[in-house]
Amino acid sequence: MIFLQCSFKSEALQMMQGLNILLPKTSMGDEIRKNELKMQGFPVLYLLHGLSDDHSGWMRRTSIERYCEKYNLAVVMPNVNRSFYADMKYGLDYYTYVSKEIPDFVTTNFPISSKREDSYIAGLSMGGYGAFMIALRNPHMFSAAASLSGALDLSCNLDDISDSDFELMTKSIFGSKEEFLDSDYNLIGLMEKLQNRKNELPRLFQCCGTEDYIYPLNQSFKAAAEKYGIELTYEEGPGQHDWEYWDANIQRALKWFFNEI
Repeated sequence: MIFLQCSFKSEALQMMQGLNILLPKTSMGDEIRKNELKMQGFPVLYLLHGLSDDHSGWMRRTSIERYCEKYNLAVVMPNVNRSFYADMKYGLDYYTYVSKEIPDFVTTNFPISSKREDSYIAGLSMGGYGAFMIALRNPHMFSAAASLSGALDLSCNLDDISDSDFELMTKSIFGSKEEFLDSDYNLIGLMEKLQNRKNELPRLFQCCGTEDYIYPLNQSFKAAAEKYGIELTYEEGPGQHDWEYWDANIQRALKWFFNEI
């Protein structure tokens, strides 16, 4: 695999941004493969970080390069700080950046496919929320999405906030609780809106450890998916909110993407 560390001026954010990319490597003499790549590009996984990480987290804490090599899968890892992948109420437009600008940038400048059937998105914690939110709002772009220990039902958190720093952060991102609940950032409300379009949606894979403090948010999302008839592959088992769990389960997600489980 080729590991690229890019820096470019984002139009959505109006600032320089770092972006990590993994690309499968082709051999010098493989002209047939090179011609195929010029025509269609590699399949791609947009891989999202959590609240306390950045775009380097997956490379530093897991063997994602080795896991994706067997699938000839490119991996795109953006940085969004503590934004929940939203166009922030009082801040920057990270939703536009990740859902629009990044796919356009990488498919234009690298041998990466723009086809829906070749495009996947996944993340952990805040990134699990981001993966499902972006995939559900853009079903034409992604064939499948995976959430690992995702903060999937933020309305649960907003109902019982005891951390003033978290409250201040969510207000700067979404505005008031009422604004959040009425928006497409509310995944429960979004699924209700999409229930009549469920056949158009990407496949969804959700997993969470039963000892994870975020487990109730995952149970709430799962119940809502069942209520609205949204197809969902759900797995749970022993595990906490840590890299041991995410390193193991990103491998499960990749196998599920490629119909190996």
